[in-house]
Amino acid sequence: MISCIRTAASCPVTVFGGVFSASAGALFAALYSQFALGLEPCVLCLYQRIPFFTVIGLSLVGLAVRNNPKAVKILIGLCALAFLTNAGIATYHTGVEQKWWVSNVEGCAVPDFTANPSLLEKILTAPAAQCDLITWADPFFGLSMANYNVLFCLGLFLGCLVALGAKPHQKPSEGP
Repeated sequence: MISCIRTAASCPVTVFGGVFSASAGALFAALYSQFALGLEPCVLCLYQRIPFFTVIGLSLVGLAVRNNPKAVKILIGLCALAFLTNAGIATYHTGVEQKWWVSNVEGCAVPDFTANPSLLEKILTAPAAQCDLITWADPFFGLSMANYNVLFCLGLFLGCLVALGAKPHQKPSEGP
């Protein structure tokens, strides 16, 4: 088992293919939830998508330069940082959902419609969803999508760290 993990973590194609697939799958799930299930994303939900798009781009570059070990390590490190950043955003979002703190991110709350400018302008520019409302929770564990994103991104971050620590992949003809 350890041997399989070590082999997979040392192969740039496997690593970049894995983070690409994980990021694309997460974005697909978010977009499916939004467009097929009608769950409106809040501003923090949208911010959590940015690192996944970033990792998709980094992984495509990583696949193109897979024979350059130094570039591969740098790109895996950047993917790890993107996942850690995403876990941080999702943790912040979890705190807002749980009312541990009030969000300071603009657009997280519906604006006050009693002040100027006009009421119509405020309605048209108001966010579709509030960041402190949980639009979906897992029926078994009660976890929100932000909660799952924390766990998912921390797992991907750890996977990238394992790949960073793995020895470079050697072709069978290269020997030990």
